[in-house]
Amino acid sequence: MVALCLKFTERNGHYNRLMKYIYGRNVFITGGSSGIGAAAAEFLAESGFVVFAASRNPPDEVKRFDGGGEIHPVALDVRDMSSVENAAQYVLAQADIGVILHCAGVGIACAGEEFPEDSVMNLMETNFIGVLRVNSCFLPHLRSRGCGLCIMVGSVAGVFPIPYQSHYSASKAALDLYSGSLRLELERFGVRVSLVMPGDTRTEFTGARIYAIDEASPFYNDCLCAVGKMEKDEQNGYPPTTVAKVILKLIEAKKPSARKTVGGSYKLLMLLRGYLPDCAVFGLLRRIYLR
Repeated sequence: MVALCLKFTERNGHYNRLMKYIYGRNVFITGGSSGIGAAAAEFLAESGFVVFAASRNPPDEVKRFDGGGEIHPVALDVRDMSSVENAAQYVLAQADIGVILHCAGVGIACAGEEFPEDSVMNLMETNFIGVLRVNSCFLPHLRSRGCGLCIMVGSVAGVFPIPYQSHYSASKAALDLYSGSLRLELERFGVRVSLVMPGDTRTEFTGARIYAIDEASPFYNDCLCAVGKMEKDEQNGYPPTTVAKVILKLIEAKKPSARKTVGGSYKLLMLLRGYLPDCAVFGLLRRIYLR
């Protein structure tokens, strides 16, 4: 794999940056106009990467940085297969993409018993099915070059069952298992797969969350209380650049981890999750969100 990557590195004239640009300089990001995606795009471009940042409403201009980094806007709706195919054709015609970074995501708040169909389908189409669509168009390219990395932004909520976040947690849990299976399938082709799991992060995601619950619901007040506590934690959480730094370390690693939790306190929680009985975990979550 290193020999193949050396060819891509030499092609761009960066003989002395082999370790930094293990997969080449070109990165494709979904959800690249806000939150973690925008922070990652900026951080990677500042580090010399050429980033193709995709979103539904991208800006018009290319941003260029000292050191050769760039951010190229790309129009893409991960919920629409034709949009994904068009974006893939456009991007791959311009650049030899070596890294795919999935950051597109939405959130909803509602009771697990209830099924606000439009909101739930939009969430799953964005958070999970959209990842499958993008991968189906870009992973064949990574396989053909014999060298690549696919990073998905999951969540600690994909491991811990957060009340009134059941649908969101389910979408992130799906990414967890999917990323692991994909990692096993692609490793013989020189393609690595990693899952990044942030905890509470201070982004626009909080304000964009949809409350898909009716005031007449018997769960309404409990939902507002639980999600209100969570949103307060999010706004007091770490900045998205913290996640971006973890993403850069994965891109620069010769053997990127299969799963990477962001933040010391969340790493401890993930460690404890493997040892604590379910009754203790549920008791902790109940105390945090339902009291």
